[in-house]
Amino acid sequence: MNENLKVLSLKYRPKVFDDLIGQNIVAETITNSIKFNKIPNAYLFTGIRGVGKTTIARIVAKSLNCEKGFYNICRNNFCENCKAISNSNHIDVLEMDAASKTGVDDVRDLIEFSRYGPSIAKYKIFIIDEVHMLSKQAFNALLKTLEEPPEYLKFIFATTEIKKIPVTVISRCQRFDLSRVKSDELFQYIKKIKDLEKGKATDEALKLIVKISEGSVRDALSLLDRALVSLDSNDELDLNMAQKIFGYFDKSQLINLFKLIFEGNEKEVLKIYRSIYDQGVEAKIFLNDFLELLYYFKNINSLEVTGNNFSLNDEEFNLIKKISNKIDQNTLILFWQFTIKTLSEIDVVSNPNLSIEMFFIRLIHLKDINNFSGIKSDYDLPNVDNNISVKNSLSENKDLFDLKNKTVGQIKNITQENQPDIDLKENKKSQNLLINSFNELLKICILKKEMKLKYELEKNVNLVSFDKQRIEISFNEDLDKEFIKILSSKLYDWTGKRWIITLSREKGDFSIKEKESNNKNEIISKMKETISYKKMLENFPDAEIIDVDIKKNNND
Repeated sequence: MNENLKVLSLKYRPKVFDDLIGQNIVAETITNSIKFNKIPNAYLFTGIRGVGKTTIARIVAKSLNCEKGFYNICRNNFCENCKAISNSNHIDVLEMDAASKTGVDDVRDLIEFSRYGPSIAKYKIFIIDEVHMLSKQAFNALLKTLEEPPEYLKFIFATTEIKKIPVTVISRCQRFDLSRVKSDELFQYIKKIKDLEKGKATDEALKLIVKISEGSVRDALSLLDRALVSLDSNDELDLNMAQKIFGYFDKSQLINLFKLIFEGNEKEVLKIYRSIYDQGVEAKIFLNDFLELLYYFKNINSLEVTGNNFSLNDEEFNLIKKISNKIDQNTLILFWQFTIKTLSEIDVVSNPNLSIEMFFIRLIHLKDINNFSGIKSDYDLPNVDNNISVKNSLSENKDLFDLKNKTVGQIKNITQENQPDIDLKENKKSQNLLINSFNELLKICILKKEMKLKYELEKNVNLVSFDKQRIEISFNEDLDKEFIKILSSKLYDWTGKRWIITLSREKGDFSIKEKESNNKNEIISKMKETISYKKMLENFPDAEIIDVDIKKNNND
């Protein structure tokens, strides 16, 4: 095939180790192993798409089978072996796509083929791409051959999902984790390719390509190929044109949008977003860029502009730093939570654009919440008290926090509970209930038919203290994820006042259910010491007290 007709990612595919970029340590390790004749039975290359897994596999195959030897490996004028390996049609180097041949029968055929030595090369090599797609039975069939192959046989595996490969296979391979290529190194590389192709593109446009490719060389070359063919030979690719081609927008627009959000200018915020939307930017790309900028606003004081990161230029960096000094850091954390939630929402709405506009309106209103404090583990903070306060604004922000991911298995039906005969005091001015103890809170839950809340309070909550609209608790892992916000909301509805719910490091008192269980066990233990029980065992040796029924007074 004519080289000029190939796409750039194939035309400029590295042919020897010296052509590789971003994988110097891997190249050096493999080179030394071949030099010192310490070649492993199997190589395993893992990493994201486009960082050189299959390319390195072919280079290894050529290094082992080149007719000129490793020290004089073909670079331009290929020998027959190197030419055939590059074209994937060498008789002794079999490339197999595990995504299409996943079964144990395919592996058995491969093992049967491995019994015969190489025809024209020094080594018979099996290159298996996307090896994680093999079935469990196929992996098991491969184990013995992989551990003790003939001297002439080598395996080379490539995968993007290393976790799906059995440990028994990984332990039999020499593993190499290929890293993302650094931004500056990738920029210099595609700039060199651009010059070889006699294309015209500004550095800013190339830096945008590097940013979008996320460290993948193949992605960067594919984007460059697309950009160069989008323009006439006399036109130069600038940043604005690149943003239109790739569906990206000017980062300064997003920074200005942030500024307007904190100024509360709803009209201008929606105007800027609609102009970005009209540029053809996808909703997910926009929200991910929004998250990235949130990260910079939160951590700008600990960051600096370097050549390895093309997300911000000096002007944008300084502008973010200036704005961030006026923003409450807790608000940025709140914004982050809402952005993550909106990312999941846009998959279920028919028009993601409307969802994002409502998202901005919510952010404008959320920035004015002054009593917000997120739930954090006390181990995440260096200087914290023995507990962490969850302020009462939780009742207003019901979608923000999760304590855990499990759900309550069973909630007692209200008909199972004794209806209490309670005489709760009321505030005559506000006609709101007064709750002065944990027991009164449980009684009100029954009165208001909040049986799920009562179940959580009895089963999964350990009371530490209860005093003056402040409850300090600890909890077990079965606590419902919605418990804090539901309790905070209900207390406000019932009492007309804000309550502070504090999570404590202390274990606290036993839960109501634990107390009942301990009480029953104590009664059973005492009954086992009675003469009546011992006499009963004489007649019924297998008898055992399983449970006791504790009668409650109506006044309890």
